[in-house]
Amino acid sequence: MEKDKLVTVAIHSYEKAQILKTILESEGIPAVIHGIKMIDPVVPGNVRVRINESDLSKALRIIEKVDLTSQVDKELEQEIVKEILVPVDFSEYSLTACEFAFRLADDLDCKVKLLHAFFTPFYPGAIPFGDSFTLQATDKELYQDIRSKTEGEMLSLVQKIEKAIEDGSFPKVEYQSVLLEGLAEEEIISYSRKTRPTAIVMGTRGKHAKELDLIGSVTAEVMEGSRTPIFAIPEGAKVRDLAEIKSIVFLTNFQEREFKAFDIMMKLLAAYPVKVYLAHIAKKEDVWNEIKLSGLQKRLAELYPHLQTEYKLIEQNEGLEVTLEKFVIEHNIDMISLSSSRRNIFARMFNPGIARRMLFHSDTPLLVIKGM
Repeated sequence: MEKDKLVTVAIHSYEKAQILKTILESEGIPAVIHGIKMIDPVVPGNVRVRINESDLSKALRIIEKVDLTSQVDKELEQEIVKEILVPVDFSEYSLTACEFAFRLADDLDCKVKLLHAFFTPFYPGAIPFGDSFTLQATDKELYQDIRSKTEGEMLSLVQKIEKAIEDGSFPKVEYQSVLLEGLAEEEIISYSRKTRPTAIVMGTRGKHAKELDLIGSVTAEVMEGSRTPIFAIPEGAKVRDLAEIKSIVFLTNFQEREFKAFDIMMKLLAAYPVKVYLAHIAKKEDVWNEIKLSGLQKRLAELYPHLQTEYKLIEQNEGLEVTLEKFVIEHNIDMISLSSSRRNIFARMFNPGIARRMLFHSDTPLLVIKGM
């Protein structure tokens, strides 16, 4: 008898993967977790939940009903604080994000919070439930080495920022730094839900990223899990400041939630004279799409009488990323903006959203606003 093939149905941190594994097994679906390195201190941020291929259909129905995120209602009740959160990993593109964030904070009268999450082999998510959590002397020394190295890297970044403020490259705004132990994407999402910053600014490799980074990108995971508006600034971005942005394309699928997202975008851009292209991407021309775009433009003209808008129906003859990138180049677009809704795990794995896909295909900054 041929052995049943194992397939991956979800990619999570160890802690969430363990919860999902328990749920699946309670429904009679055997599951295993792959991707853990218990000895190597550099534990991967995401691990795979795998099941027998014959159980796939049943498992996906269960997974679509599972919500491993925090309670959204409580989060929405919180007051937004005047803070720009900047997750950093001490790379060159982190400094690019800092430059953008400091200028944004200056324009919006916000503070800046630099956040770095570092992972150690002693983080609870890396230890299987029931295992001993006693640290040996050598383990403690290793932990201190990792902590000290991380503190040194943050100090080095702060010194670069201080120098940039001194020479006028960065505006002088109040800022703080914080180090957290844990998985980067989880700590960023958790912090943003607890504090509700005005925006998150994250640096990315842009189109120079490797395909291997597609699933593991911290920025992409934060886009999926956080409800705070996120600016993703590629290392190769031509603009480093919202004041330099003259034209934005706002992608629409004619969803009601997009009006809320558009309003949030306009509050962030209130100080800047920008032109907004309202665009819908479709695989073939449809007169009804053009009618809906025209109606959307008229409604927004009533809400924002001083805003310059133009609508465009973009016919998709190639891949979505290629189609959008051609439009960006043709119309000199400085930023892509869109509303993103929470999608089930299956959709995220096998049909990545346009925001996630553009992270790895373009050097144009992204503004992603989670739909309500």
